[in-house]
Amino acid sequence: MVAPGKVVLVNSNRMRPAVAPLALDYLAPALRREGLEVDILDLCFAADPAQAIDDYFACSEVAAVGITLRNTDDTSFASSDFFVPQLKEVTDRIRAKTAAPIILGGAGFSIMPEAILGYCGLDLGVWGEGEYSLPLLVSRLARGEEFRDVPGVVFRWRNSFVEPPANSSCLIDSSGGAECLREVKNSFLRNLAEYIDLSQIDTPSRDAVDNRRYFIEGGQGAIETKRGCPMRCIYCADPLGKGTQLRLRSPASVADEVEALLRLGIDHLHLCDSEFNIPPGHARAVCEELVVRGLGDRVRWYTYASPTPFSAEAAALWQRAGCVGVNFGVDSASDAVLRKLGRHFSAADLKETAELCQRQGLVFMYDLLLGGPGETRETVRETIEAMKRLSPHRVGASLGVRIFPATRLAGQLQLEGPLSKNPNLRGEVEGNHDFFAPIFYLSSALGPQPGEYLARLIGGDERFFLMSQGEAGQNYNYNENTTLVQAIRAGHRGAFWDILRRVS
Repeated sequence: MVAPGKVVLVNSNRMRPAVAPLALDYLAPALRREGLEVDILDLCFAADPAQAIDDYFACSEVAAVGITLRNTDDTSFASSDFFVPQLKEVTDRIRAKTAAPIILGGAGFSIMPEAILGYCGLDLGVWGEGEYSLPLLVSRLARGEEFRDVPGVVFRWRNSFVEPPANSSCLIDSSGGAECLREVKNSFLRNLAEYIDLSQIDTPSRDAVDNRRYFIEGGQGAIETKRGCPMRCIYCADPLGKGTQLRLRSPASVADEVEALLRLGIDHLHLCDSEFNIPPGHARAVCEELVVRGLGDRVRWYTYASPTPFSAEAAALWQRAGCVGVNFGVDSASDAVLRKLGRHFSAADLKETAELCQRQGLVFMYDLLLGGPGETRETVRETIEAMKRLSPHRVGASLGVRIFPATRLAGQLQLEGPLSKNPNLRGEVEGNHDFFAPIFYLSSALGPQPGEYLARLIGGDERFFLMSQGEAGQNYNYNENTTLVQAIRAGHRGAFWDILRRVS
């Protein structure tokens, strides 16, 4: 049993440019509503993270430690930067300083919670959103009560597996347990609405983290209008970490939060929804609320979106509501590849969306994910030539598809036999059957030098960003991007891709 007391929420993400830990800003008020005292230990700005941890726990008694992992890696084949070892350094240091329970969470953690807990040697985590689950878990721990029925909790018990009842939890050990975890996820998703009704959650105060500093050093604020993604892309981890069931916030609450950020001097925002325009009615309602309140003249926001559904009316409304840039995740302009990837749109849809944006004067980017199943040199050529014709303001060209566990792509590959013998796989293929460390699908049909082939097709066209390890202005790997850091320091604001568009 632990005594009731303070909960410290730790941001382990140290990437540059700085990205505000939105989850902690949403979790802190939820914990406070349950009468719990909350602190934030933000390691993003710490000159020496280990020393910051030592200093904090030397003078603070805590009842529980919650640590968020935003991303497991940078999803870039060029760099393959894996963040979980850095998380373990943080958890090891904290565990040496306190006997309080350590609870992992966050979007990255929720993609593969068992594997991450096992790697870090920890016992507790919360899969999915934590506004309901984390306060309940901490309170149960403090009172020494049963916590296995807390939604989404994942935990270790006597190094054995126990099949959970419906709406229960998963008992894990470091050796695995995917079937057990899958049942937890399915149960949690089926019943999520009864636990979290986002339309009824109070508007976050946005005062838990130093959002103003994040804006100054990161160039933009962040906000969610909904959670979940119902799309069936074979590679995407968003449904794993955020759920497949859409949960919508009320437009009034979204607008209230925008006003709260504006009061902090944060006037450039990124909407963190997986696809803002799915469902289109919610996007319309949010924009209409922003327009009614006159916020479209005061805020500049960017968003991710699907190329369909999209219309001239939507583009005009988004602009009146303050939208100044859209990043469309299109992956490919080859219908054959789009079908392989499980995408619901066609190359013809990309042409129509591009023309709508251009007529409306809406700045937009098309993001490509090249090299996946079915990709050939001809389909890559088809895609690059189409991008040049369609002429988005920028095209992101990423080569290699990160394979995440429990995705449809991972399941397909596991059925095909040993990963180490698959000619389409690159990265940590030995002893990594669960895709814990980064493994990338890069179609062998692209030949021995796919990067050089792609570069020749692009031919120095400045509209293209390449995912690379270099420092050049065209590098749109946002992790440790010095070009972006310097541009933001010089006063540029907005989405990272749009800042790079303006400075490169």
